[in-house]
Amino acid sequence: MSRTIRYSKFEGELDSLESSEIMQMIQEALLGSGFNNPYDPDPDARPSMDDLFDAILQALVDRELVPEDLLEEAMNADKLQDSRLGQAVQRMVERLQQDGFIRRDTEESGAGSGDPGEARFQLTDKSIDFLGYKALRDLMGGLGRSSGGNHDTRDYASGVEATGELKAYEFGDTLNLDTTATLSNALSKGLENIAEDDLVIRQAEYMSSAATVVMLDCSHSMILYGEDRFTPAKQVALALAHLIRTQYAGDTLKFVLFHDGAEEVPLGRLAQVQVGPYHTNTAGGLRLAQQLLKRENKDMKQIIMITDGKPSALTLPDGRIYKNAFGLDPYVLGATLREVANCRRSGIQINTFMLARDPELVQFVRRITEMTKGKAYFTTPYNIGQYVLMDYVSGKTKVVN
Repeated sequence: MSRTIRYSKFEGELDSLESSEIMQMIQEALLGSGFNNPYDPDPDARPSMDDLFDAILQALVDRELVPEDLLEEAMNADKLQDSRLGQAVQRMVERLQQDGFIRRDTEESGAGSGDPGEARFQLTDKSIDFLGYKALRDLMGGLGRSSGGNHDTRDYASGVEATGELKAYEFGDTLNLDTTATLSNALSKGLENIAEDDLVIRQAEYMSSAATVVMLDCSHSMILYGEDRFTPAKQVALALAHLIRTQYAGDTLKFVLFHDGAEEVPLGRLAQVQVGPYHTNTAGGLRLAQQLLKRENKDMKQIIMITDGKPSALTLPDGRIYKNAFGLDPYVLGATLREVANCRRSGIQINTFMLARDPELVQFVRRITEMTKGKAYFTTPYNIGQYVLMDYVSGKTKVVN
């Protein structure tokens, strides 16, 4: 006798969930920054397939998508994964893999040995793009003339978008000829006598490009004081990356984590970065950001620094890390301000988003702002995204005298 399998209406609804809907339900878990273990964060922590299973299950329960009888059956099962609910969740995990949102980390999972649930996974470019998606509301304008991009300026060029104004051709201009004016000059002088300055071109608005480094503080304090400040900071960075990648191809954006030291992190790893090590090496972060910006052929260069604490660490010439978490250490502060001065000399603006309001911090941030003619915002994890994106928009359209 063949086995009869009955599918409830609920199970059908679960299987009809699209991968994008599942991703939307678990996006906070995917971006989690170790907040569940604030006293001992592990910067090398990576979520496992079991963690992904648990995140999907928890999301379904939180949204009251699991009927009580099915949940009770799962809780009473010898193994959760073997219950109808567990199997439905496992199919969702497989769907995320099939649709290209995640991939197993084959380097760590080994040659099929061990518990499959302990295998690690990576977010794909498709996931990063999904997590960074934001509605774009305003155009962003820029300052300076460098390589071509999509940011409006007050300057004119000889190509891109015509404005109607005419000028005599100069060496280096794009040959965007105004045929009427040029032919008029040629006819009046004779074709054999036409010279370079008789060529007339139609001007266009010059579109600039910008280079930006986002510095993310991932020291212990970003999760220590009762709220997760690092996850919102990562969400902002991902949104900014999506904005630039999809709308402003001429711009560049890089990411630097600063903690006991400083390191560049690629966009593909950003979503799963964890908090730690413990201290705040602002000078090291600024030094690395300058090195990255020097490689860019852009006249407009800026650092967006998101932090919640005072500088408390410094990399010594021999590579050792000097640390002092108590107060603004004059040695650490002096080295940090020297890096700020180097930014000023290189024409790099520093825009700081401070997630705390300690009086010492306020004075420190104001000093940075004054030295580089940047901007400072004292904000919270709940509205930092709005502030960062608004600053990236408005800061590039202001007239700087």
